[in-house]
Amino acid sequence: MTEGNSTSAAVTYSSYLKVGELLNLQEPRSAGRDGRAEHDELLFITIHQVYEIWFKQLLHELRGDETAPGTGGVQGALAAGQGYAALALLGRVLKILKTLVAQVDVLETMTPLQFGSFRARLDSASGFQSGQFRELEAVLGRRDARLLATAVPGDPVWERVAAAAQRPSLWHSFLGYAAGRGVAVPADVGKRPVTEPGEPDESLQEALVAMYREDGEAALVAERLVDLDEGLQEWRYRHMKMVERTIGSKQGTGGSSGAAYLASTLFTPVFPDLWAARARF
Repeated sequence: MTEGNSTSAAVTYSSYLKVGELLNLQEPRSAGRDGRAEHDELLFITIHQVYEIWFKQLLHELRGDETAPGTGGVQGALAAGQGYAALALLGRVLKILKTLVAQVDVLETMTPLQFGSFRARLDSASGFQSGQFRELEAVLGRRDARLLATAVPGDPVWERVAAAAQRPSLWHSFLGYAAGRGVAVPADVGKRPVTEPGEPDESLQEALVAMYREDGEAALVAERLVDLDEGLQEWRYRHMKMVERTIGSKQGTGGSSGAAYLASTLFTPVFPDLWAARARF
């Protein structure tokens, strides 16, 4: 195209998606007897890189624009009182969580012997060092000093984890949305510092029960949050079982306790009040 003296190249599928750069990001570190990388290391790298891309998308859907967290995504919709917009975005989040679970099926096609052929090459690298997953936990509402226990010095991803733990979480956004619709959120709950871990509150649970009975839209949003919580626990369970069937009771890479630690994180809900309220219906 020469009209207007434009010399810019046309956008192609490859240039738009940066396919060349993307396909060069998988760099196996192992070398088998023939000097070539172990066959299954590429699968291991690919799966985990795809996880990180999905974590990035989940953060985008939940917190909105990274440059102005809370002004878009589910949190932004809730802040604006747009329950149905939040529901649509939460539906997308749930589909992504199902995709994360399905990826475990692919990774489980790798046997313990196949993983062992390159495991030593991971050195101290560990999934516990995934800053984006820790940021996701913080956005959902986790407030725990251990969020930064495996922080990688100088990694800007971990700076975002620390920043997320200082901002209102998705749970805070939901409580603000509910209060705006007339739900009697207890004053002491609403005034808690966003940096402190939330404790289950019986008065809040009573208010949530009333909300379920009186406000259909808010009840739908609450149910999608329960779905999100359940989806995250499902992924944790499948991840734990995958690690257990691959390395058994061995210590995990990076010095973690492996499957034992992952098992300890199961059945710890992100939104405990929504689960506790069910006993009050």
